[in-house]
Amino acid sequence: MSDESKNSETADIDPNASPADLKAAADDILKSAPKDQAELSPEEAMQKLEIEKEEMREQLLRTLADLENTRKRAERQVTDARIYAIEKFAGDLLSVSDNLGRALSALSEDDRNALSEPGRNLFEGIEMTQKELHTALARHGVTAIAAEPGDTFDPNQHQAVANIPSDQPNGTIASCFQPGWKIGERTLRAAMVAVSAGTAN
Repeated sequence: MSDESKNSETADIDPNASPADLKAAADDILKSAPKDQAELSPEEAMQKLEIEKEEMREQLLRTLADLENTRKRAERQVTDARIYAIEKFAGDLLSVSDNLGRALSALSEDDRNALSEPGRNLFEGIEMTQKELHTALARHGVTAIAAEPGDTFDPNQHQAVANIPSDQPNGTIASCFQPGWKIGERTLRAAMVAVSAGTAN
């Protein structure tokens, strides 16, 4: 008789069997069990249980760490989605800001002083519109990138389109042609700048 058939025979216990018959069947099962399950000393059994407990503890800690990482990643994705959801819309508004800036810089200080009262009102209206636009952008995390003469050139935020002699230190920003913008910590549009090559000889 094979072990398989023997095990199947011992597994088929009559539900109407007497307690003595059940005890005898249990004894048979224990005798046929492998040594590592049936014949372990109490110390060996305790050691085996300790090992299993440590394995389960490590598995639980790994699972908890995975869950915590998943939670943090989900929170970060929600935060990023909230911050960067308007990225395309904000990018489209930058040309409006550029046009307002060009309109304001088209007149020199003398020309502004020579404006009639309706002309001054128009000019001040354009200034107020530009300020309100920048305030609205800032309220949603869209801010201008610093690109003043003498500022350190940062290739992540500035786009160098020229290298010119200037009175600014070599490698710093000499002048800004177009302002740059960022949303959160992400560059929305790099500032277009000229980099100083140092004082001309």
